[in-house]
Amino acid sequence: MSPTKRALLWLMAAFYLANGLYHFINPEAYQRIMPDFVPWPLAVVYISGIAEVLLGVGVIVPATRLVAAWGLVVLLVVIFPANVNVAVNDLAFVGEEPNSLLNWLRLPIQAVLIAWAWWYTRPEGAGEGSPSGLSA
Repeated sequence: MSPTKRALLWLMAAFYLANGLYHFINPEAYQRIMPDFVPWPLAVVYISGIAEVLLGVGVIVPATRLVAAWGLVVLLVVIFPANVNVAVNDLAFVGEEPNSLLNWLRLPIQAVLIAWAWWYTRPEGAGEGSPSGLSA
């Protein structure tokens, strides 16, 4: 694995570990953005927080990296409706006031996060140059 890809792996792991832990520090922030169709929103917040922590740690361990990276891809797809809910209903995620621009920017950022996790599902050397899998 290239030094850049390894550094980005550690950054990604830290991101999911921190974000997963934040589910327990401020569960109301996540519960507030849940779509109405989600049953037991607080339980879902805690379950998704546990998943983010486990998957964030899992991508660091070579033996679990592939499964954890695919798990992150699936998790990001599953939580996408919450991001749509935030944008469409102009909800406040961070702070008291909604930020429409940031709410809508969350949607394409989700695609970047999916591509980033997917990059670690690829065999070594495949698309080594970038998270998109495309080499310059």
